[in-house]
Amino acid sequence: MTFATFAFYLFAVVVVMSGLLTVMARNPVHSVLWLIAAFLSSAGLFVLVGAEFVAMLLIIVYVGAVAVLFLFVVMMLDVDFAELKAEMAKYMPLALLIGVVILMQLGIAFGVWEASEQAESMRRAITADMGGVENTAMLGQLLYDRYILLFQLAGLILLVAMIGAIVLTLRHRSDVKRQDVLRQMYRDPAKAMELKDVKPGQGL
Repeated sequence: MTFATFAFYLFAVVVVMSGLLTVMARNPVHSVLWLIAAFLSSAGLFVLVGAEFVAMLLIIVYVGAVAVLFLFVVMMLDVDFAELKAEMAKYMPLALLIGVVILMQLGIAFGVWEASEQAESMRRAITADMGGVENTAMLGQLLYDRYILLFQLAGLILLVAMIGAIVLTLRHRSDVKRQDVLRQMYRDPAKAMELKDVKPGQGL
């Protein structure tokens, strides 16, 4: 067994175990830590297949930002987890039934799955020749050259989703003083301030 094969099985086992422990851990902080372990092991798998750029993105974005944000939120919010577990117990039979159905579907799918003889040639047809081209450069050529329209459409969809989430969650409160930008821009400087002639020894 080569070192690459050993590393693959090691990372794969850690990803599967970390994913299970993320769901099954009783302490939410432990769940986030197991999630970070799953992200790091997934990054190791990306390194083994030659996708170093994606691996670094996984570590920087998901581990360095998303998972840490989850950890801060879980630690700072005073959530009654006992009450949440009590509510979850009521839906446990339905969740187990759905889980069994999903496992049966996966078993059926993998039972009839066969590798196509044309899979390798079709995979090579998507990407250009990798000879002498770095992984980051090839990824940039695919995103910003061949699939630039799809990439921009995906960004537009995310932008619309973000704007929709802001609009849906925006609540105007009458007791909150808000900034009026147009009123600030069109204000008259002569009316903006008033000069007072304060006499010595007297107040305003």
